[in-house]
Amino acid sequence: MQWSYPILRIGSTEIRIHLTFVLLLAWIAIAYFQAGGTSAAVEGVGFVAAVFACVVLHELGHAAAARRYGIRTPKITLLPIGGVAQLERLPEKPSEEIVVAVAGPLVNVVIAAFLVVVLGTTVGIEALTSMEDPRVAFVARLTTVNVWLVLFNLIPAFPMDGGRVLRALLAMRYSRVRATEIAGTIGQFAAFAFGFIGLVSGNVLLIFVAIFVYLAATAETQAVGLQDAARAIAIRDVMISRFESLPATASLNEAAQVLLRTTQHEFPIVDGAGRLRGVLTREGLVAGLQQRGSQAPVVEAMAANIPVIRDNEKLSTALAHLQKREAPAVGVLDARDNLIGYVTVENIGELMMLRSAVAR
Repeated sequence: MQWSYPILRIGSTEIRIHLTFVLLLAWIAIAYFQAGGTSAAVEGVGFVAAVFACVVLHELGHAAAARRYGIRTPKITLLPIGGVAQLERLPEKPSEEIVVAVAGPLVNVVIAAFLVVVLGTTVGIEALTSMEDPRVAFVARLTTVNVWLVLFNLIPAFPMDGGRVLRALLAMRYSRVRATEIAGTIGQFAAFAFGFIGLVSGNVLLIFVAIFVYLAATAETQAVGLQDAARAIAIRDVMISRFESLPATASLNEAAQVLLRTTQHEFPIVDGAGRLRGVLTREGLVAGLQQRGSQAPVVEAMAANIPVIRDNEKLSTALAHLQKREAPAVGVLDARDNLIGYVTVENIGELMMLRSAVAR
């Protein structure tokens, strides 16, 4: 996700903070400072930080459950509207998806129970309806936030946790694609409801949640459809087979000349035997020219460890590599391990756009 920066690593999961979250903290600090001075600003920022610590634990709950099924969570990104855990792939079995989805809210249940039982806090009507009121005790407000996080996340609006449970239940009767389409449509209707309530009540945050839910539901529905279609498409039918590669001995200046005379955005780097060494992207080329100069070899600016597949495999295999490893491309090899093509996220997107146009 653009404009996000790493702040912490827990195991194999990187915790990132989005720039807009920093702006939220700044806005909270200014608003509370104007209302009550420095002490109020410190308390306001501290409360938001405590809330998002609970959000991180919520997302780590998803990550821990996913790890049981061999699914890694490379990143968790903090946004003003909450956290987003990026799983390397989705659980295949409905029962597994239910466990992963419920694990997050369950963490908030444990936090709320801890605050009530161990710290002896109480949650009354005043706390439930006045979370932002600094006159309510800090711990009571934090407990309330966790209660609301459980209730809100279990709303059956895909791709929220409750929506994922709904999709998993539907997948027990329908195909995964159809179940996702139904859950995604419900999620989009819920997004419109959130947006309407946000506009009527003047709740800007709820409007942002509505936008996020709508876009996320649409994107994930399309992604599941793509995964299903990719299982039937041969990689040789969609790979980029006409391209210019660069020898490992080429300089960045030579790569720049090739960039100018072609329409390619990425260039395979091959050794003398025609085997793939890496991929030099346009962004990598520009960064290499700025940092190393035009005479530096391309191998110093290329992305290494590019995943490769055989030319008799399906597009779904390449898609899994692109999603799991965040590589700029997947190389396609023939029986003699020579590079004969490659696929990127961009050309897969073009394929699906064309298939959609033909379907209409």
